[in-house]
Amino acid sequence: MSEPLRPPGETPAAEGSTAEAHQERPDGGIWEHPRIWVALIAIGCLLFAAFFLVRMVTL
Repeated sequence: MSEPLRPPGETPAAEGSTAEAHQERPDGGIWEHPRIWVALIAIGCLLFAAFFLVRMVTL
């Protein structure tokens, strides 16, 4: 016989699990806004490329 359906949002009991629920990581931290890091890396790459481009032009 099948188990009865549970309402949405209710988690069925885990059989044999002895682990406790873990605490959620609070919002924030260094990886909260990855677009900032991508922008900094892109700006650094452009500056690096511009340095060699200017050296080529001034030769």
